Amino acid sequence: MYILIPAYQPDFRLQDLVCQLKKRCDYPIVIVNDGSEAQYEPVFDAVRKLGCTVLRHTYNQGKGMALKTGFSYIRLLREAEGVVCADSDGQHLPEDILRVAAAVKNTPGCIVMGTRRFVGRVPFRSRFGNNITRMMFAFSTGKMVHDTQTGLRGYSADMLDWLCSIPGERYEYEMIMLLEAPGSGFGFKEVGIDTLYLEENQSSHFHAIKDSFRVYIPILKFCTSSLLSFVLDFALLMILSALSGNLLMSVTGARAVSSVFNYSLNKVFVFRKGHSRLSTSLPKYFGLVVIILFFNYLLMALFHQYLGIALAGAKLMTETLLFFFSYLMQRVFVFKEKGHTGKVKGHTSCGGMSLGEISSYVVPAKSK
Repeated sequence: MYILIPAYQPDFRLQDLVCQLKKRCDYPIVIVNDGSEAQYEPVFDAVRKLGCTVLRHTYNQGKGMALKTGFSYIRLLREAEGVVCADSDGQHLPEDILRVAAAVKNTPGCIVMGTRRFVGRVPFRSRFGNNITRMMFAFSTGKMVHDTQTGLRGYSADMLDWLCSIPGERYEYEMIMLLEAPGSGFGFKEVGIDTLYLEENQSSHFHAIKDSFRVYIPILKFCTSSLLSFVLDFALLMILSALSGNLLMSVTGARAVSSVFNYSLNKVFVFRKGHSRLSTSLPKYFGLVVIILFFNYLLMALFHQYLGIALAGAKLMTETLLFFFSYLMQRVFVFKEKGHTGKVKGHTSCGGMSLGEISSYVVPAKSK
């Protein structure tokens, strides 16, 4: 079992954490210096002298890339048990890190998450941000995870290839990981932890607006795709209805065109399955289209013909109701990846490195 700590501009708390961990366990510790300035080098020298392996990026590349560099290094050492990732700012207690490590050994194939309880004095941005993200994650996947933003996570060794294949370089990497886990055959295991919010969490390098936007990108992309498809579908419905006066023909014709547009956009842009087999996703997608079309017509007829709501208003109400159903079905059924096979899916800058290449990141201890 390895402990992996990405670090950018760390202070003495990183050294304290390493000291406490060394007293409690003999797990090797890998620290990734993500392009910190020269003035922080004494901190890395100190943890190196304590027996840690220090990997270094020549410039700041983001937490996601720091994690992937660490995963690649550990993977190439043929680690058999797994890895636990913790933050460098002292907010994760050593005993909680070890509890997550124990859970990794007992629950292979799961992301073990150190779930914060959010009781007592919790900074507003931490409480508010986690609540919003938790709701959006539940909407996106249909699964409830109580702490989507925790930095304390554990992974079994069979997940390392997959972890290196996930896109994302900064804070969005950890959210994309959670979004892609169910479709890749991995589950979630939550372990309750205590978290220290030192100095109102001011040491965090998470930027509320910029990094939150990156975190929500996967969901926002689907919203954009759905909005564009809706505009096309709406315009065609109005045109065909004016020309024919037949609701069923108008709904069917508009949906036939907009669904082809939506499938192409989601396949390449939203769910990143640009090279997936059409024979797998296409029948599923248009099977879903038929189901949605059926309910679309029923709801349109109910709102427009029986309740007397204007056609435009009936269309808006119908699409709003079907939007959530469509997203969940596309993520968990249409564009779902096959079960995990142990092979890397996709490509990242760290995914294809040899042990010799990744060893160039290792910073040797200074001679005395």
